Amino acid sequence: MKITIFGAGAIGGYLAAKLAIAGRTDLSIVARGAHLEAIKADGLRLIEDGKETVAPVRAAARAEELGVQDYVVLALKAHSLTPALDQIAPLLGDNTSVVTMQNGVPWWYFHKVGGPLEGTRLGAVDPGGAIWQRIGPERVIGSVVYPAVEVDAPGLIRHVEGKRFSLGEPSGERSERVTALAQEMVKAGLQAPVRDDIRSEIWVKLWGNLSFNPISALTGSTLAAIVADEGTRQLARTMMLEAQAIGESLGVRFAIGVDRRIKGAGDVGEHKTSMLQDLERGRPMEIDALVGAVRELGRLTGTPTPAIDGVLALVRRLAVERGCYG
Repeated sequence: MKITIFGAGAIGGYLAAKLAIAGRTDLSIVARGAHLEAIKADGLRLIEDGKETVAPVRAAARAEELGVQDYVVLALKAHSLTPALDQIAPLLGDNTSVVTMQNGVPWWYFHKVGGPLEGTRLGAVDPGGAIWQRIGPERVIGSVVYPAVEVDAPGLIRHVEGKRFSLGEPSGERSERVTALAQEMVKAGLQAPVRDDIRSEIWVKLWGNLSFNPISALTGSTLAAIVADEGTRQLARTMMLEAQAIGESLGVRFAIGVDRRIKGAGDVGEHKTSMLQDLERGRPMEIDALVGAVRELGRLTGTPTPAIDGVLALVRRLAVERGCYG
């Protein structure tokens, strides 16, 4: 089973390290810059439970060096996917499966969903349908990523908490390919449940991301601070209820209530969202995948989204002013 992790940052690096430490020898990563050089020189280092381990992985700057793979894990951010299509192409053969680990609404959302929107392509996350055409939704295994991981230095990954990577076919079937991948991840000490409705799990995570992330970026506030303040908490709640109406119109089942989801975010504590961290570091923010795509789904389903629209306009303006629009 040949596996390549494309985008070996925090999440990709953590997954690669766990698989390699567990003995996965036909594993490779595509990385760049100082991160790549450090991995080539000293291996991919993982700090977990206070212990540092060196993971023996093959690292390359160009996918052409690696050839066709059985699985390609896309661990880069959503806005980085389209520009990387030419680099990803050499990894794809007739039977290659592609595991998508991006936050937000996935570009393949309407593949195998059934109904009148079957095959719809989302401009917010796949402008012009380039990803759909070049990768192909039939290759996709969906994933929802939960671990909190950071890159402490080039080549050094630090695991904070969480080991769950939920997996699921867009069709909901328990296929041989998704089962085999889940088994490999479990052997590596990860949790890899195979879901028959991966979209609903995507929505539960998206529910918080689409609201707390932009509010955090706009205010500079942590999750605990947003939830503690009545005004920002109610704004997040309103956005989440708009999104819930969209999701339910698409057949999504929300396993928990909105107030429990908000409490869960507050319980995380003084944590800066990924969007706020990107803003502070001058990096592109995941605005379209987390917020713009939800607004697009609102238009497709005829669901009003006034709160989402307002916050989206503000965070886009902020991103343009700071040079962080992805």
